Amino acid sequence: MRVGFGFDTHKLEPGRPFILGGVQIEHSMGAAGHSDADVLIHAIIDSLLGAAGLPDIGQQFPDTSPEFKDIDSSILLNKTLRLITEKGFFKPIIAKIEKPQAIEHLEEIVGVVNGIMVARGDLGVEMSPEKVPMLQKRIIELCNRNGKTVITATQMLESMIHQPRPTR
Repeated sequence: MRVGFGFDTHKLEPGRPFILGGVQIEHSMGAAGHSDADVLIHAIIDSLLGAAGLPDIGQQFPDTSPEFKDIDSSILLNKTLRLITEKGFFKPIIAKIEKPQAIEHLEEIVGVVNGIMVARGDLGVEMSPEKVPMLQKRIIELCNRNGKTVITATQMLESMIHQPRPTR
């Protein structure tokens, strides 16, 4: 098994969009950078490149290249996935949907990952449990329409055997 480690930091500055994981978040400041400065996707790219034993994101997509000026980092992620696949390395990226806030950006998330894990138990703790089955169905349909893997995960806690409500 190969392991990669990635991290990314950018200075925040006024007037820039704040993009995290391919999702633009309303904020007065955003990350400064040559590309869209999405620190989450950049960290993922660096970890994938590191695991494959390839040069880091700065060498693959230099900030001196006009080709990468203001580029959407999900495009860089797709280029990275193609590169590591050509080199014989590929690990799918699965996003775990466990918070209601992720639902607001579900289509954007599905667009940049290989699959989605629906964490039913976590969602049931974070929102009204009766909403989870319909939400699960919506996520599965979206993944199917986009040709993405979907995993439904349900964790039965020991405490739930004796109590109907989760206690974590």
